[in-house]
Amino acid sequence: MFTLDFIVTTSCCDAKGNLKLYSALQMMQDCSEMWIDTEPVVKEYFQQQNMTQLLASRQVEVVRVPQFKERLTVTTSVYGIEPMFGFRNTFIRDAQGLPCYKSWSMGAFVDKSTGRLKKIEKSVMDSLTMEPHLDMEYKERRIKLPKDFGTIHDLPADESSGNTAVAYEPLTVKPSYIDYNRHMNNACYVRMAMDLLPENFKIREMRVEYRAAAKLGDVLRPLVLNHQSSVITVFMLSGMPAAIIEFSR
Repeated sequence: MFTLDFIVTTSCCDAKGNLKLYSALQMMQDCSEMWIDTEPVVKEYFQQQNMTQLLASRQVEVVRVPQFKERLTVTTSVYGIEPMFGFRNTFIRDAQGLPCYKSWSMGAFVDKSTGRLKKIEKSVMDSLTMEPHLDMEYKERRIKLPKDFGTIHDLPADESSGNTAVAYEPLTVKPSYIDYNRHMNNACYVRMAMDLLPENFKIREMRVEYRAAAKLGDVLRPLVLNHQSSVITVFMLSGMPAAIIEFSR
């Protein structure tokens, strides 16, 4: 298990002094990335093989939203490993040790030169420090979409189901969105999707599935499906979903 301490500072807060979900996700990412320094075998192997681990999916339960100046502790631990995928918990706790955010995620092992999945050796898998998976609800990694979702432009409201699907103006991936893996940072998708939520939408849970890495200059087309209990945003890239984000009320 690896731990980082944070304080909810001004830049992390919204207009009401609440920690932004985007900022909480950045804390989780920072902790997960720094974790590799505690696993020297894995770190050296990735360097030798020119590999990295990319986030493939994440589920977050919002237990309580922290406030300005609160002290937080972020912990991350690996509870499962497969030749091409790793599974971890990342929790954010308050000063009393109570969880504010519960999360589990799946990472994919990727060859940096090709961008394709790559298996790691069993000896490397065996070297990892494994922890029990933590107490939270574990939902499906895949987020189901309507069959024709990728072809819609603007669908009218369905009065019987309370659903609406809307296409928003395309968004261009800017230099400030790019991280050291040279693609759009995972949290940026969530930040843009939150800007498309209905007013006063209170997030109880979020699931996100990453299917393709958007790069500098790529154009993302947001499609938003509004259910009574959730909002699903899909960022389309060249006609295919790059990221799917589900916010539950």
